[in-house]
Amino acid sequence: MAAGDDRPVWAVRMRSERDARGWSQADAVRVMRAKSSHNLPTDSTLLRNWRRWESGESRPDDFYAPIISAAFDTVTAAFFPKARPNRDDEVLSATGMDTLEFIGRLRMSDVSPATLDAIRITAERLCCEYSYADPHELHAEGTGWLRRITSLLDGRLTLAQHRDILVLAGWVALLVGCVDYDLGRRTAAEATRRAALSLGQEAENAEITGWSAEMAAWFALTQGNYRGAIDAVDQVLSTSQNLGVGVQLAAQRAKAWARLGDRREVETALDEGRAILQRLDHPINLDNHFVVDPQKFDFYAMDCCRVAGEDRLAETYANEVIRNSTRADGTVRNPMRVSEAHLTLAVVAVRNRDLELAVDEGLRAFAGKRRSLPSLMWIAGETAREIIARYPGDPRARVYLDQLRSLSSE
Repeated sequence: MAAGDDRPVWAVRMRSERDARGWSQADAVRVMRAKSSHNLPTDSTLLRNWRRWESGESRPDDFYAPIISAAFDTVTAAFFPKARPNRDDEVLSATGMDTLEFIGRLRMSDVSPATLDAIRITAERLCCEYSYADPHELHAEGTGWLRRITSLLDGRLTLAQHRDILVLAGWVALLVGCVDYDLGRRTAAEATRRAALSLGQEAENAEITGWSAEMAAWFALTQGNYRGAIDAVDQVLSTSQNLGVGVQLAAQRAKAWARLGDRREVETALDEGRAILQRLDHPINLDNHFVVDPQKFDFYAMDCCRVAGEDRLAETYANEVIRNSTRADGTVRNPMRVSEAHLTLAVVAVRNRDLELAVDEGLRAFAGKRRSLPSLMWIAGETAREIIARYPGDPRARVYLDQLRSLSSE
């Protein structure tokens, strides 16, 4: 947002998104009408409303907000986000047990309702720490809890308890597999992903089996196997249409098709993800890695626009990702998203023949302490190819390329 601009964030975005597409306000109104299945007022009335909305004079109501979001190919909760709910940091307070008592009960194979609640809260906490915790520490803690949880399966359990423990173990296994892959441990990550898949199948939990397929697609994407990513998604797409993971699956499919150069399939996949998001209730805990944050839809669109060469839109989305991922005090909520947003800005800069800015943005992407090495190397490698293609042998690019090489040796 420009200094001195006191308009609401959504009003600023309406203008920036419109400018990125080269639309007049009248053009935007026509797109609104094309995207709406409702009878709308006359163009002159809509144009007056648009001017009030874009100036920040009034906020679009619940009828118009989804139509405006659709006009810009995003979802309502991303364009007009609700306040983030507060999360209780004392993860065990609801059970009345401290950690020592909790672990003691696990050792005795106590599967009381209080113990299950404590495991559920712990699994949730671990999944919420994914975006910022030290990956080595998170992996060690996650692995320890996975052993404790799965050890309960050897005890005497009711069918309901057995299923609950399978589900909780499945979530923690998914988390451990993600961290394994972030650390470059491909073999371990795939083994843990398969374990999570098995737990999800035994528990008949479509969300866990869907996330295991999403992980397979992610692994394939970052290894350049785009057809493999599409195949992984297609296996579970029909059972994920009303689940949050369905949005992530559609996004991975869109990313793969973008790199295969099929714009129509990209739009189809993004439309599928958008439709699922609009059907879902707004999630309670946006910090959980396995809860799809509606604002992440901009992150998906950013990637596809960058690959498609739609630079103004990619830049607009990248700036939105950085803004939405940064707290009011300047700390970063989603460092891995921010890194990819800076790489997107680097690509836009190099295409605009501004190598200095491109290198600066690229180095910002490498500065984050929490990162997924395969994902970062994938996008950073695409950025490097853009730089080399336009500035072959230019010594000014050396600092970025040297940093990339040092990352690949970690």
